Amino acid sequence: MSMASPPGDRAAPGPASSKPAVPETVEALASALTAYCRQRLPQARALHVSGLQRIFGGASRQTWRFVLHQDGMVQPLILRRDPEASLIETERRIEFSAYQRFADTAVPVPRVWWLEEDPGPLGHPFFVMEEITGCEAGPLKLMAEPYRSHHEALAAQKWTILGQLSATPPRELAQVLPAVAPEQVWRRELDHWQAVIERDAVQAQPVLWAALRWLRAHPPPPPRQLAVVHGDYRTGNLLVDRQGRIRAVLDWEMMHLGDPLEDLAWGMNRAWCFQRDERVGGLARREQAIAWWEAASGLRAEAQALHWWELFNAVKAQAIWLSAARTFEDGGNRDLMMVLAAWSLINTEDRALLDLMGRLR
Repeated sequence: MSMASPPGDRAAPGPASSKPAVPETVEALASALTAYCRQRLPQARALHVSGLQRIFGGASRQTWRFVLHQDGMVQPLILRRDPEASLIETERRIEFSAYQRFADTAVPVPRVWWLEEDPGPLGHPFFVMEEITGCEAGPLKLMAEPYRSHHEALAAQKWTILGQLSATPPRELAQVLPAVAPEQVWRRELDHWQAVIERDAVQAQPVLWAALRWLRAHPPPPPRQLAVVHGDYRTGNLLVDRQGRIRAVLDWEMMHLGDPLEDLAWGMNRAWCFQRDERVGGLARREQAIAWWEAASGLRAEAQALHWWELFNAVKAQAIWLSAARTFEDGGNRDLMMVLAAWSLINTEDRALLDLMGRLR
């Protein structure tokens, strides 16, 4: 039995706290979370939190699952909390707004409950959303049964949903997404990720710098229309049930306005070829994925422009892995995922960069 939808669309600010106490244990965090839920739901006669458990793997926020018990009813929920240090610096309000915008649309998302920007209650800002249970997001698990039998239908859904996202009028998110002129889209994104590389690279990156020079020397044409760009649209950010249905698109923290080809190209990054063959995202041939996206978006993936965004996305991915290594080395986040991502994927992206520049021997 589940509760009714939460009232309102975001939390009112809690008490000001200049130096919030960060809960140091799971028990302390559960106690603080219970207190916060009681504040948000003062009408509840009996309320407590149980089953608080960390879900590891997030690059930019901590993700926890828990169960909210309220007056005999239970609701599985997800807590997305800012960490001490993040692989990607992002704005939680943008992610929260994405879940609000796409609720009850062709782009499936979980329902959000509260956005809390005051670090006081839990030591860091956070938001709470529903947990969609009975699903899998791990890419390697999605490559195996029972999901493997549904790969064709799953792939069609994946690229169709992305096409529907690309066709979404961006004006509805204009209040939270920074404006950009179409002719400046590529430069803004490249400047941003080059700055990350300059800041975080711990050793020389000759292949990466060759790619950066190529991208600046061969800019793409401006998009015919600006689009809402998810920023991390890949198989690992989809919640899939055992019948092969995509129940939710997750992790919108890098959403921005830009060229829709950026999302299409990111989904075809070599690092996501989980079956170690030509199937992009581990699910479908490149040509078929593009065809599904074009049919759903009403746009055309012009080959030269798409190639630029594919090379750009290999640079962007490399920037993220380098940032992971720097964060771990500096002690900002000792999660082994930080160094594992860098160790396992930097060589993959170097090979992709060389291949896309026609230099892989």
